[in-house]
Amino acid sequence: MPRDIGPTTWVDWSRSQNVSCETLHRLDLYAEMLARWSSRINLVAPTTLADLRERHILDSAQLLAHIPEDARSLCDLGSGAGLPGLVLAVLAVEFRPKLCTELVEADRRKAVFLREAARSMDVTLRVLVARAEDLPARAADVVTARGLAPLARLVPLARRHLRPGGRAIFPKGANWEKEAREARATGTFTMAAAPSLTDPAARILVIDGLADV
Repeated sequence: MPRDIGPTTWVDWSRSQNVSCETLHRLDLYAEMLARWSSRINLVAPTTLADLRERHILDSAQLLAHIPEDARSLCDLGSGAGLPGLVLAVLAVEFRPKLCTELVEADRRKAVFLREAARSMDVTLRVLVARAEDLPARAADVVTARGLAPLARLVPLARRHLRPGGRAIFPKGANWEKEAREARATGTFTMAAAPSLTDPAARILVIDGLADV
């Protein structure tokens, strides 16, 4: 089992990754828009806005390390406020320039926010207004989701939208082991549990083999 690690700050992480000033500016703009829009529509819990960069941006950004270098397509299910998909799309401009991102969100108001945030940050992506269950299969290299559903529900969704050989990446909280046991009943796959930078009790679940034939 991976060892627990203490929480990391957004500033420490961005410095360790040599994140450019341009990318930091984009994410600062995103944070400002997220705080402003959250007063009108339910994007994130108001109590988390004071800790926005660690609680949401870093928690999403840390998934970048688990995206294969050769990945060309990412599909984020239930994007909501753009976590993690929009954050990853911003980072991809600098670190994965060939990665194309799709954000799947059924709530039209949230979809408007996602499009406006991407436009303001000059980030190219697609926003698909649909439920992940109803969307035609995407054949993505990577599928992500944060806070959308228990793992036992996410695994079939990821299997639907991944290409053979693709990878699913799901950040999960302290209950991750129970969710992992329940998800095993949905089919065969391999899973690694990586430590989270934002919560010692949480894990990043990296799942392969879902769509293999």
